[in-house]
Amino acid sequence: MDASSIFTIQSPSDFNSVALQVYRHQYTHNLVYQEFCNYLKKTPSNVSKVVAIPFLPIEFFKSKKVVATTKKPEILFTSSGTTGTMTSTHYVTDVSIYEESYLKAFTHFYGAVTDYCVLALLPSYLERQGSSLIYMADDLIKRSKHPESGFYLDTLDLLVQKLKELDQSNTKILLIGVSFALLDIVENYTLKLKNVIIMETGGMKGRRKEMIREELHDTLKEGFGVQKIHSEYGMTELLSQAYSKGDGIFETPPWMDVIIRDPEDALSYQSTGKTGGVNVIDLANINSCSFIATQDLGKKYDDDTFEVLGRFDHSDIRGCNLLVF
Repeated sequence: MDASSIFTIQSPSDFNSVALQVYRHQYTHNLVYQEFCNYLKKTPSNVSKVVAIPFLPIEFFKSKKVVATTKKPEILFTSSGTTGTMTSTHYVTDVSIYEESYLKAFTHFYGAVTDYCVLALLPSYLERQGSSLIYMADDLIKRSKHPESGFYLDTLDLLVQKLKELDQSNTKILLIGVSFALLDIVENYTLKLKNVIIMETGGMKGRRKEMIREELHDTLKEGFGVQKIHSEYGMTELLSQAYSKGDGIFETPPWMDVIIRDPEDALSYQSTGKTGGVNVIDLANINSCSFIATQDLGKKYDDDTFEVLGRFDHSDIRGCNLLVF
């Protein structure tokens, strides 16, 4: 199937049409997904609407090679994990699709990356191999063509100095950082920035106690002196990202969507405004699986935005665990 149709979607009807094409393609070519669909008795013969498409539990990326092509992978993206835990692997057979996805999504929400100085504070990701976030950030840094764009690891003094200098020169700045590292800055410095987008990628990575989003964002807003904290919602198993420009309310690019499943019944869906499990449709995952049941809890709103409220405890993943085993 030609991936170009994914990035020309302009309406919900376009999305539904392409999603069904991708489903049929992946049922045919992804044997792991095909077996899962057969187990649920959900096959192309009886799946005619997007809501009927089965969502593969994200845990499959830890134990199976989830691919819908015979091409050799160009790159492996892997998740972080604590010692002794299994990590996810995304076999990416065409990395140009990933590049097109994040570049088009960034432009869709923020405009040309060449308008920004891109600063990345991602220590926990830089310290390991296989991070899809590092791949994206590195490419955005290069494409920005700004001489001060770059990664920062343990040089917070230098980063804060750069932020102040760039902000005073009215340069548009994007600071993308993991939550615990952004907190390290605001605990040691007080800033009042005017031209900076602070974008947190979530997660304390075992470095700090987890915080609810409102507390985290309030702390970061006060410390950086900004009105809003932006967020990026992505993961190893996806080749697209959703973005929030504040208050934890996310929007998806046209080739991505979220459906909220009933936490008690993985094959049923919640109405808008009700909390449940986050199912993601990412059509950029054309060569793996585009229909993923995540372990995140969230809710969706009438305007198609969504919110991430946390994660399931292992004891709470009722429907999905049954389907995995």
